[in-house]
Amino acid sequence: MTNTPNVMSLADRLQSGLDSHNPSTRLQAALTAGTTPDPTFITILMRHVAAESDFFVRDMITWALTRHDHDQVVPHLVAALSSPVAQAQSQALHTLSKLGEPTTWQAITTDHLVADDDEIARTAWRTAVGLVPPEQQLNLASILATQFGRGDHDVQRSLSAAFVTLGDPVSSVIEQAQHSDDARVRIHATATLLLMANPEAAFETLLDQAQRVEEEHSGSPRKE
Repeated sequence: MTNTPNVMSLADRLQSGLDSHNPSTRLQAALTAGTTPDPTFITILMRHVAAESDFFVRDMITWALTRHDHDQVVPHLVAALSSPVAQAQSQALHTLSKLGEPTTWQAITTDHLVADDDEIARTAWRTAVGLVPPEQQLNLASILATQFGRGDHDVQRSLSAAFVTLGDPVSSVIEQAQHSDDARVRIHATATLLLMANPEAAFETLLDQAQRVEEEHSGSPRKE
């Protein structure tokens, strides 16, 4: 008599697929896990998304996690936010942003928002502004404002995009940053206000415009 595959054998099959050296095999395994979700898959998916090197496989694993019962997935994601592995934290934050569960807002801490790791911080910014309750928007904006001037243009674009999502209610926080002693902070804050006024504009162009404003005010032309 042929045995019907049981839940454990399906979990083993998922484990084997995600362990494959072939990204296409891993992608198919994650797709299958999301198409036919099962609670026993969650820990396997969480373990692999924290270490997966291929962007498309990670994205598929994230999708698979969102297909499982949110009440069962969320505790695993919240636990991963304390992981010593940066990718585990950033992927947990990313998945929380996809789930959009308002109750997970409090799991995002200041440590995530100001993390030294750019990917953790950027993902935390994007996730936080999507989950923050209205009464906490100004507090969140005040923390985000401490990151003005940080990193390269991609990092700065991410922070400005987070402020665009928060919108006009936090404009006063950005305006305060325009009076910083740090020119990079002032320029980034000005570019952010310009982006809020014109979200479709190219961020590099707005940074150049903000730089010119800074030069006009300081009287010191930028060095090429």
